[in-house]
Amino acid sequence: MWFKNLQVFRLPAPWKVNIEQLEMQLASQAFANTGSGDMQSEGWASPRGNEQLVHSVNQQLLLLLQTEKKLLPSSVINQVTKARAKELEEQQGFAPGRKAMKDLKERVTDELLPRAFAITRQTYVWIDPVNGWLVIDSSSPSKADEVIKLLLKCDKIPLESLRTQISPQTAMTDWLAGNEAPKGFTIDQDTELRAHTEDKATVRYVRHSIDPDDVQRHIAAGKQCTKLAMTWDDKISFVLTENLAIKRIKPLDILNEDKDTRTADENERFDADFLLMASELAKMLDDIVYSLGGQVADPIAA
Repeated sequence: MWFKNLQVFRLPAPWKVNIEQLEMQLASQAFANTGSGDMQSEGWASPRGNEQLVHSVNQQLLLLLQTEKKLLPSSVINQVTKARAKELEEQQGFAPGRKAMKDLKERVTDELLPRAFAITRQTYVWIDPVNGWLVIDSSSPSKADEVIKLLLKCDKIPLESLRTQISPQTAMTDWLAGNEAPKGFTIDQDTELRAHTEDKATVRYVRHSIDPDDVQRHIAAGKQCTKLAMTWDDKISFVLTENLAIKRIKPLDILNEDKDTRTADENERFDADFLLMASELAKMLDDIVYSLGGQVADPIAA
């Protein structure tokens, strides 16, 4: 299993985690299906479909936040409310007032909720206590915030946001300007440059060779690089963003050359893939932080 998008946070390295205690703390926030009168529920679920909320393999931990949300569009609520209001007007001879309409809308919502469809979303969390990484598989910062909010309810998780000496935007602009990636990386064909003027003029290269002269002109005009596709160590391709999120993770074929899963069962294959991902991503993240001048401490939890 491979994460597709990385929202990255730091832990002390090494971090002595008590897995049994963490399991108990997550259990107090375990996922339960949405009640008939609720729009949404979220909580921790088992990453492997068993009773364990913390999946541990060779000191690497995997968690799963599960969210269930009911689909009840406001247009449907308004349509039914309007029909009920018309019926009331015919019965009583005058249109319901503002307060009556508000109460009617609430009753309609309560009536429709039990019949609404629900969608489930799963968000995986990888914790590397050895190298001090906590990574959320999401392209959305707001979803990462939901995960962190629940995690911080667990006692003594010394979590920090990831900040570097050099901002990704500055570094990526310099790499493009010099047409040279940092050691261990190559620059790929996707990038985005954006101006800081009010109109936020933006130039994007999508699967297109990046012309150094064109890039120089855009940078001279005041644009800076906000997204850059790169490959690390010929093993993993990704897109680095100005906010230090890492998107479109793709393991390359070289990582699978020596894999032999012919005799492994499903659980063994899953654990092997998870350990391979954890090992390679930990090294890649170290190299990214190093290329950005190292880490700046920024605690977000005591």
